[in-house]
Amino acid sequence: MNYFSSDFKLGILGGGQLGKMLLFDTRKFDIQTYVLDPSDQAPCKIACDQFFKGDLMDFETVYNFGKKVDVLTFEIELVNLDALVKLEKEGLKVYPSPKTLKLIQNKGIQKDFYIKHTIPTANYKRFDDLKSLVVSILDSKTKLPFVWKCTEFGYDGNGVKVIRHISDLDNLANVECIAEEMVPFKNELAVIVCRNPSGEIKTYPVVEMEFHPEANQVEYVICPARINDKVAEKARAIALNVSEKFNHVGLLAVEMFQTEDDEILVNEVAPRPHNSGHYSIEASYTSQFENHLRAILDLPLGNTDSKVAGIMVNLVGSAGFSGDVIYENIEKILGWNGVTPHIYGKKQTRPFRKMGHVTIVNEDINEARRIAEEVKNTIRVISGQ
Repeated sequence: MNYFSSDFKLGILGGGQLGKMLLFDTRKFDIQTYVLDPSDQAPCKIACDQFFKGDLMDFETVYNFGKKVDVLTFEIELVNLDALVKLEKEGLKVYPSPKTLKLIQNKGIQKDFYIKHTIPTANYKRFDDLKSLVVSILDSKTKLPFVWKCTEFGYDGNGVKVIRHISDLDNLANVECIAEEMVPFKNELAVIVCRNPSGEIKTYPVVEMEFHPEANQVEYVICPARINDKVAEKARAIALNVSEKFNHVGLLAVEMFQTEDDEILVNEVAPRPHNSGHYSIEASYTSQFENHLRAILDLPLGNTDSKVAGIMVNLVGSAGFSGDVIYENIEKILGWNGVTPHIYGKKQTRPFRKMGHVTIVNEDINEARRIAEEVKNTIRVISGQ
């Protein structure tokens, strides 16, 4: 099939920043793109060929959108699965497949999948609702502390909370959830695996993630991870095994814990471009977004090696500010060598909302980390209130 400068149409479910960054590469290759998103102000709107406003969880909306395109992908997992199943049965290429997405959408099902396939992961218990979890604690069947996770609709740290006292469960949603054993770990790692329908598969280097303690969001992504080669090899091998078991097409971001005794436990996965791979736009020979595009179109995969050490700093809304966004002091970092800001195009900021990121590249990873800290301390994402 001729994808380039042709009538071929790629459909993207979701119009957020991941889609916007993917569109950079579709425009580079002159590939037509259709985007569906519920918001008129979706970041993708400025860069796609045709934009459609609609509910991603509505069967008819997703199904009718899929009938307009030749290949369908997504930048968010919260989409109507039944519509994707029907579209695939009717011959549309949907990547990653609905079968893969069904195993990942629900974190409880995802965790059960790891156990079934002997993939190392933290111990956990599933509960139909919060009330069942409370009863289990009161009956001494579930011990504190643990990590509470809602099984669906969580994102960017939402839907995850450390429970040290039963009162910490107050005001949480009464929904299906899991109680996950707290793992003593020294690093949170991630590996992005890229796979096309022909079976070609590549992994990006292991990255290290540093999280904000309050928001439970990634603050820094460091590539390469500051770990020894043996641990890195183990992490990549486990990520490849996870990819093989899910049989996915496109990108699969595998988030992992490195325990105190250097065991690797899989935390969760995302079947799409991922925050842990944003550094690759500047630091890698082929960005994660270009490789996702290559993969879902069954083209040869690009080189996943890094050209230089890279660190990504998330730009999130500052606490206490909501409204029209202002990127305070951004002009200062524009004069620094190896520093590249990415602004996602969200007009409204709120506390901890992801509004952009900054990549720092440097031959010295320690110097890159120092500059990243300076970037974080210089820029503030505020509003004009």
